[in-house]
Amino acid sequence: MYVIVNQDTCIACGNCGANAPKLFGYNEEGLSFVKIDGNTGTKKVKRRLRNDLLYAYEACPSMSIHISKKPFQTDK
Repeated sequence: MYVIVNQDTCIACGNCGANAPKLFGYNEEGLSFVKIDGNTGTKKVKRRLRNDLLYAYEACPSMSIHISKKPFQTDK
């Protein structure tokens, strides 16, 4: 499972970090990003963090968290 945050739609509410602090951090503007891969959607979320990820996904009021079974981008 892979995750990325759309910072264009993020409203900096803090729900993701409250639900999954090991996965989500905030930039200087308060917008969320995925800690494990710098918000690229290329690093697989560890199995032990998946429930937290799903809670954060469901709690996001702007639907800015996107989850996929495949990486969002490929490293070149």
